[in-house]
Amino acid sequence: MEYRFSNKVSGLQASAIREILKYTVDPNVISFAAGNPAPEAFPARRIAEISDELLRDDPILALQYSITEGYGPLRDFLKGWMTEKGCFHSEFDDLIVTSGGQQANELSCKVLLNEGDTLLCESPSFIGSLNAFRSYNVNLKGIEMDDDGINLEKLEAALKEDNNVRVLYLIPNFQNPTGRTMSLAKRKAVYELACRYNFIILEDDPYGELRFAGENIPAIKSLDTEGRVIYSSTFSKLISPGFRTGFVSAPAPIIQKIIVCKQVSDVHSNIWAQVVSHRFMTTIDREAHFSRLRGIYKEKAELMCSYINSGFSDKITYIKPEGGLFIWCTLPDECDMNAFCTRAVKDYKIAVVPGNSFSIAENEKSSSFRLNYSTPTNDQIKKGMEILAAMTREILD
Repeated sequence: MEYRFSNKVSGLQASAIREILKYTVDPNVISFAAGNPAPEAFPARRIAEISDELLRDDPILALQYSITEGYGPLRDFLKGWMTEKGCFHSEFDDLIVTSGGQQANELSCKVLLNEGDTLLCESPSFIGSLNAFRSYNVNLKGIEMDDDGINLEKLEAALKEDNNVRVLYLIPNFQNPTGRTMSLAKRKAVYELACRYNFIILEDDPYGELRFAGENIPAIKSLDTEGRVIYSSTFSKLISPGFRTGFVSAPAPIIQKIIVCKQVSDVHSNIWAQVVSHRFMTTIDREAHFSRLRGIYKEKAELMCSYINSGFSDKITYIKPEGGLFIWCTLPDECDMNAFCTRAVKDYKIAVVPGNSFSIAENEKSSSFRLNYSTPTNDQIKKGMEILAAMTREILD
């Protein structure tokens, strides 16, 4: 039988990251292609203790249906925590718990954009969100980035050219895939453009607590006085991605529409995970927990960067991250990046992600590739980076 797919999904393609990961079933392959938290970062013992208490003392709370908005005590905690961070304005914001940050971004797009409306984003950007946006047949346009975030001149040029821009999607902290962080001056300028050109900013911040170098920079949401910023985040990198527990802080009318759309999608997020997340976040020393996570990723990032500095061909440049999970490396223009990545995994048993996996436009050229340091062990980083470094010298020098 020949199947006809809807216009919403006919243009979607399997993630190139997932295609690369197929090679990692080979036990000899060392993968720098994932984006998972470090296994040693999971607070498994405390989660087990909380789960045991919950299922012993109040099992129905964890096993019964719940409300779409999210577990009440968790929402109250998040509102307070986000207020401290400047990311919740009680006079006009509301908050909903979602099934991870991915659903937060997808539902935001669903409630705000019609087919043909324009959504601007950084180029390159996170493939998961890009595919979510594409599924609604929006006019997706990428804006090039500078070292300190999105290029303001090109952003304003795109706004002048297209009067149908509804949303700007940004990952200001340790951006996936480039690891870049947007400066405070640029965050202020972007918000001013949103006010001037009348669009909404969707600020995706899954990595904000994972800063291990440099100074903290206020969220764009903290600058919001007109209800123009949606702030999404997740516990995936702070507790567990398997919990699928994220949240959205946004103007109340937007949250009300997200609630209705979420009811259609999954009724409510996993209530067991919400209760455990709440009890975990309110019974531990949060700053000590976050500091431990930062220490893990700082060590791994510095280890990987040391091999780039000492062993990679001088023809490769890279962005040194101040947090998050990724390093963005760029090959010289004359080097075939896709061939490089394919050869790395097939011949050298090292998996990296080709940069065009994160491209906005189809067939967009990229000379970069992404490395992940959070998932592999330190021993795997040492071994894999020695092999990759030798490969770069062999091919480029």
